[in-house]
Amino acid sequence: MAGRIPQHFIDELIARADIVEVISSRMPLKKAGREFKGLCPFHGEKTPSFTVSPGKQFFHCFGCGAHGTALGFLMEYEHMEFVDAIEALAGSLGIEVPREDGGADEKSHTDLYSLLARSADFYWEQMKTSDRAKEYLKRRGLDGRIARDFQIGYAPQGWDSLLNLLGESSSQRDGLLEAGMIIRKDDGREYDRFRDRIMFPIRDSRGRVIAFGGRVLDQGEPKYLNSPETPVFHKGQELYGMYEARQALRDIPRLLVVEGYMDVASLAQQGIQYAVATLGTATTPDHLRRLFKVANEVVFCFDGDKAGRRAAWRALENSLGVLREGRQIRFMFLPEGEDPDTLVRAEGAGAFEQRLAESLPLSRFLIQELESQVDSLDSVDGRAQLAELARPMLNRIPMGIYRELMLDELASQVGMSPDRLAGLIFDQPKPQPSLTVNSRPSTDLGRSNLVRRALELSLHYPSAAAQLEVSPALLRVEKKGISLLASILEDCRNNPNITTAGLLERWREEPEAPHLGKLAGGELLIDTEQAGRELKDSLDKLVREAGPDQRTDWLLRKAAESGLDPAEKQELRDLLAQRARPD
Repeated sequence: MAGRIPQHFIDELIARADIVEVISSRMPLKKAGREFKGLCPFHGEKTPSFTVSPGKQFFHCFGCGAHGTALGFLMEYEHMEFVDAIEALAGSLGIEVPREDGGADEKSHTDLYSLLARSADFYWEQMKTSDRAKEYLKRRGLDGRIARDFQIGYAPQGWDSLLNLLGESSSQRDGLLEAGMIIRKDDGREYDRFRDRIMFPIRDSRGRVIAFGGRVLDQGEPKYLNSPETPVFHKGQELYGMYEARQALRDIPRLLVVEGYMDVASLAQQGIQYAVATLGTATTPDHLRRLFKVANEVVFCFDGDKAGRRAAWRALENSLGVLREGRQIRFMFLPEGEDPDTLVRAEGAGAFEQRLAESLPLSRFLIQELESQVDSLDSVDGRAQLAELARPMLNRIPMGIYRELMLDELASQVGMSPDRLAGLIFDQPKPQPSLTVNSRPSTDLGRSNLVRRALELSLHYPSAAAQLEVSPALLRVEKKGISLLASILEDCRNNPNITTAGLLERWREEPEAPHLGKLAGGELLIDTEQAGRELKDSLDKLVREAGPDQRTDWLLRKAAESGLDPAEKQELRDLLAQRARPD
């Protein structure tokens, strides 16, 4: 696999990049005091609420709440993956992206990409000369433009057409085998994997060919043949048509997930350019994360029969862990005997998109399917059964507005108040001991308190936070967010030149990232010196709250749950003796 990009390089990249230059090269900005403003590119507005701060190297929209760094902007605006955004930003600065432990693997992957690209070119040329293949595409309603955009090709009937072209040496044949383009028998014989098939190149987010899907022209099994897993292709992560959709559309309002390559191409032919297909596998959480990086609405399209509904239910189950406010998942079930390809050609894009608009929201599909497993909702037993069936499903949805609304929907069906039902249905978290500085705990940053203020000051003025000596007693304070605050302060101390953007990038993959982004997006009308004084005062007040009673209770809990070291045991004995003394 390609080596990991070192954290120190990401820190350096964020420090060297000019977020104003990155954004202004893609949309107009106007100077407004120390900052820049413009119309937000992520939601429609007439009055500018999109602000870019050169000091923080951070953007924030006060209208829709979008916020982030230069990398975050590239990911949202250009629909890039994180690594692609790093490479694009580094390229604009003339910097080469280093890799840890890359070496030979990087070269090997480059060779594989080259072989796969040459294979795609070969199949494309074969399509041009095969009347039979071209006639097949015409029968399916695809014209030359779509064939070109998707580089749809043809694998000829021979057993060794590709092998003879690209497998001149033993090392090249080994490469074709590793790329999944040929098959080697136990006796050493080799032959092309794809023969007499329409070929659909599968591209990654950078447009590189990583695999193929091949469809038979006439009768034959299997109907679709996919590349095997290779070092550059993992079918549980990739989606056919995603690269083409991003090339065709600047703004992608929704993504439609279908089952076949031909469905994607046929929908694009009719002007529906936001369809993608899974690659012969059920929708995975990795697929969903990729889908929601591009669009906030995902529609799954399935057959309306029992098999289709079972597949839809598997997609629903895999979707629960990524649900949150702002994201929408819907399910569209096709009429009997139809697939997206035939349906869109029969009734046109307008009628097809109307079906999408009327598709089932995930919440309704979930309740409908569970209700179908209950004898009757007219009885107490039936309603209790529905709640019990829903329990594990709702517990998999992350805490937030979406889960609360799902609870309201279920409560109305079972005839209970949401508060009462929540107490019965949601798993209650066990108390946890305080965490060390290096942990990344989940925390509630919603309350306006000293911890929140200290976090806010540290994010806005990391240089002020870097100058403070933090008492170890801070970790003994039993307040939500203390461990997070200690980690942020440690990042500042260890990286005294770090910016707001640099801090946020270090927390990109953590669950606290959205909350930290919101805190960084606010306005603080104080200077660095004032911020330093207020931050020190806040930390001092927090440390004073770590009194003997709190420390005693914490040590007692730790003793019961994980045990104490000798020093802590002695400290607990002293504190208990102090507590036992009469006033």
